[in-house]
Amino acid sequence: MEQRQRCTPWENVRSVGPPSQGLVFVKLGGSVITDKRRPNAVREDALSRLAAEIGAARAEGVVRKLIVGHGSGSFGHWAARSYGTRDGVRTPREWQGYARVAAAAGRLNRLVTDAFLDAGVPVLSLQPSASARCEDGALRFVDTRPIDAALEQGLVPLVYGDVALDAVRGGTIISTEDIFVFLAGQMEPARILLVGEVPGVIGLDGHVVPRITPSTVDHVRHALAGASGVDVTGGMIDKVMRMIDLIKGQPETLVHLVSGTVPGLLGEVLRDASMPVGTRITSG
Repeated sequence: MEQRQRCTPWENVRSVGPPSQGLVFVKLGGSVITDKRRPNAVREDALSRLAAEIGAARAEGVVRKLIVGHGSGSFGHWAARSYGTRDGVRTPREWQGYARVAAAAGRLNRLVTDAFLDAGVPVLSLQPSASARCEDGALRFVDTRPIDAALEQGLVPLVYGDVALDAVRGGTIISTEDIFVFLAGQMEPARILLVGEVPGVIGLDGHVVPRITPSTVDHVRHALAGASGVDVTGGMIDKVMRMIDLIKGQPETLVHLVSGTVPGLLGEVLRDASMPVGTRITSG
C-alpha cells in the first residue's frame, strides 16, 4: 500500500506551545536511525540530526526531564533472527546467540551515545540487560534507581532494546516499548514520543490516522502492518497495542507517533504537544 503524506519544512517553524511540565520519553526507532534491510547499517545523518533536535529543545528549556530510548534496528534484530532469541534461549548455541545479540545492541548504543554527546546532550547509557528480568516474554523488573539518580543530576538516561533473562524461556528480547511501559508505571510520564520512519499509523485509505483510543483501536487494528525490514519484536501492531495498554494504566499520558525523516519535526513536536501531525494515542 502506498503511504501518502505531506512533508512540511518544520525547520523554519517556531511554535508557541508551552514547555513540557513533566517527564518526557522519546524513542528513536530502529527504522529511522538504521537501515533495517541491511545488517549493521546506521543512518549517521538521521541520528545526528535527531540528537541535535532533541538537544536544541532541551537547551531551550521546553523539555525539563527526559529519558531517551532507541531500537536495535539492523544491529540487534539481524543477530536475533539468526538465533530465535525472542522465543527462548536454552541450548549452548542459543546462549552464544544471546551474547551476540547483546553485543550487537550495545554497538549501536555506543554510536547513539556518541551522537547525543556530540550534540551536547549529557546522556548516560544504562544497559537494560544488566538488571532486566522477564517471565515468559513479559518484562517484570528493571532497576530504576540509576535512572532516578541520573535524572536528579540533570543527566538524560539512555535505554535501548536488549536481551533479558527470562524465568520461563531462559532468555528473550525486550523492546524499548517494553521498557517504556514498565518505567511509565512508576514514573508517570506526561508524554511519550515514538519516532519512526513512517508519519504515523497508516489507515486503509493510505492516510495517517490522527488519533487512536482504547475504544477505537479495533477499528484501525486490521490496517496495521508489520514493520518493513527485519523486526523480531512485532512491528507497528505491537507498538500500538503496547501503548494502548500503557495508557489504560496511565490515562494522563499522551503517546505520539511521528516521523523522524522530516527535518525539524521532532524538535517542534517537543516544543508543542498540540502539533497537528502524526498519530496520537490517548485514553479518550
